[in-house]
Amino acid sequence: MNDENGQHVDELPATGGTTVGGEGAGKVDSHKSVIHSWFRDMIVSIVVSAFIIMFLYQPVRVEGTSMLPMLEDQDRLFVNKLAYRVGEIHRGDVVVFLYPHDHTKSYIKRVIALPGDRIRIDQGQLFVNGAMIAEKYVPPRFEDSRSVAETVLPAQDYWVMGDHRSISSDSRDFGLVDRELIYGKAAFVYWPMGQAGVAR
Repeated sequence: MNDENGQHVDELPATGGTTVGGEGAGKVDSHKSVIHSWFRDMIVSIVVSAFIIMFLYQPVRVEGTSMLPMLEDQDRLFVNKLAYRVGEIHRGDVVVFLYPHDHTKSYIKRVIALPGDRIRIDQGQLFVNGAMIAEKYVPPRFEDSRSVAETVLPAQDYWVMGDHRSISSDSRDFGLVDRELIYGKAAFVYWPMGQAGVAR
């Protein structure tokens, strides 16, 4: 999609010659000019919006329920593809990445630990760098009792997990996610309308 947001000059609509009709004709021309300007502005807005969506955001569809209750199966959301080109990945971010064992698949999970962090899970309770972490995004009904021995994350590697812990396949199963595989940050849900809003 090309960005057509350039310099514009208003032109009055052609009338096929000089019109003599007094005050009424002038009002008709003025009305046509307003409609022309409105239509032009609407087209420019659509083109600019499409450009932003196509190059900065990517629409994706959620498959599965590992990110309940935040994301449901078949939810549609926009992923910010620029976020991690100019910024850092933070603990708690919901990210989209290529599955480490099959780069034709994309997963969406929450970042739990960053490069250099020490992570341990004891009967479902998360510890990062020795501190117990309260995970408000994991409802009690979605907790589990799995344990993971303490691991120190190498440089460029991230630990990710789904919010629905009892069914999520995540770093506990497929291991760490390399920085280069993470290509977007969940921005906002746009469908269904009843769940539209910022992804957190």
